[in-house]
Amino acid sequence: MTVSTSDAGADDRRAHSRTRTDGSTLELSAAEAIVPLTPCEGAGGDAVVHALGALPPAGRRRTIARLATLAGVGLHLGAPCTLRFRPAPAGHGIAFVRVDRPGAPAIPARVAHAVASERRTVLGSGDEALHTVEHVLAAVAGLAIDDLVIELDAAEPPILDGSAGPFLDALLASGVVEAGGGAQEEVAWLDLAEPVRVIDGESVYEAHPADALSLEVSIDFPHPLIGRQHGRYVVTPAAFAAELARARTFGFVHEVEALRARGLIQGASIENALVLDERAVVGATLRWPDEFVRHKAMDCVGDLALAGRRVRARIVAHKPSHRGTVTLVRALLEHARPAEGARARSAGRAGAGEAPPHSSVRRAPGAADPSLPALERRPSVLGIEEIMKVLPHRYPFLLVDRIVEVEEKRRVVGIKNVTINEPFFQGHFPGHPIMPGVLIVEAMAQTGGVLLLGSVPDPGQKVVYFMTLDNVKFRRPVKPGDQLRFELDLVKIRGMVCQMHGVAKVDGEVVCEADMTAMVRDR
Repeated sequence: MTVSTSDAGADDRRAHSRTRTDGSTLELSAAEAIVPLTPCEGAGGDAVVHALGALPPAGRRRTIARLATLAGVGLHLGAPCTLRFRPAPAGHGIAFVRVDRPGAPAIPARVAHAVASERRTVLGSGDEALHTVEHVLAAVAGLAIDDLVIELDAAEPPILDGSAGPFLDALLASGVVEAGGGAQEEVAWLDLAEPVRVIDGESVYEAHPADALSLEVSIDFPHPLIGRQHGRYVVTPAAFAAELARARTFGFVHEVEALRARGLIQGASIENALVLDERAVVGATLRWPDEFVRHKAMDCVGDLALAGRRVRARIVAHKPSHRGTVTLVRALLEHARPAEGARARSAGRAGAGEAPPHSSVRRAPGAADPSLPALERRPSVLGIEEIMKVLPHRYPFLLVDRIVEVEEKRRVVGIKNVTINEPFFQGHFPGHPIMPGVLIVEAMAQTGGVLLLGSVPDPGQKVVYFMTLDNVKFRRPVKPGDQLRFELDLVKIRGMVCQMHGVAKVDGEVVCEADMTAMVRDR
């Protein structure tokens, strides 16, 4: 693999190179005014940290300062390809250009051009189609770059090491700067008006209004090294670089023959993908024990870029796929809040085939009230000692063990570990222990109480009274050994009266859900 950066008009200048730890080279123009970033294997490298710290403000459109070039072979088609990132003016958006085709046709990175395909994301059709664009787009979206030209001299970008890391390195090396020279300098955001649920085969997605993009991804593969994996990520440039960008694509030895017979993975090898036999990875070491779910989350970031705007939503994805995420993007656009001003003009470039945003706002159970102020995410973790400082409950009626996420006045996630030692199992039922449904709801309510009491002054002098329970549904029994995960979203708050929607899950499967109304009162 070769990575180079240069001034946009200086492709042919004399270059010098530095060797990376993987044996590839970074070629730098000798005429550069400053020394560009040296890409590194880990996101914690000083150069990467410095480059991330120098990104333009989050509210300004971004492009790159100078040309960056990468070369290698494509994963599925197996053909060599040289890819060039070029700066673009504000309002241009992200567009691919096939310089190997007559007239150098451009294909905008928009869902209107996405074509349902196996194991990859494809834009366009026929001889001008682009294959496997998700890793490139993941790096672009992960750095919140809005305006960029991506030139390719083949139908598929190079796979490089099988992750988005080399593309991220090249973009950072080129210098991420504010986009200028255009009339639309404001960032175009996609904000949801209401929750969205999408089911595509085994892929299930839920998307909720939020002030930032976060992903909660779960996968399940019948392999001893993978099994069930789950991860939650807040997608900022720094977090993307550290947690997702370098997670590699993966596949299984037993699939190779059949996939190659269908014209896929022609360029795959153990150098650019994690290949698993019956027990382990062949010829490679994992970068994280859960690298597999991280890669799936990285793919989601890339496919979400097809919205043509920066997405702000909390997305829960179970067994995500490229086809499923593309379907989700279309649903997000259909349920987006109307854009205003420059954002509306920018969103208007979406192209034919994309559904326009709704002109009216509908809210489903679990949606945050659009009238609530946009609050900064304030994630935190509360152990049992901190919980007992907030809730008045004590043994045997304290039913939440840990708070793993809090978004003030918006959302809370709590954990209850169910053991055979619970006193209620003595009578419910002997020889067939089942957690009473009313206690599942009570534990959910206590988790919601942490959210409410944690946002008021002097919580030790307050108490939460639950006034109504509606739409209570029990999906399956909860037994000893299960871990209950309670997720509650604040729907509406007026004075001291609050409405919440809660779900309880075990291993990612919903076991109970309910709508609740509560009041915070003095003791």
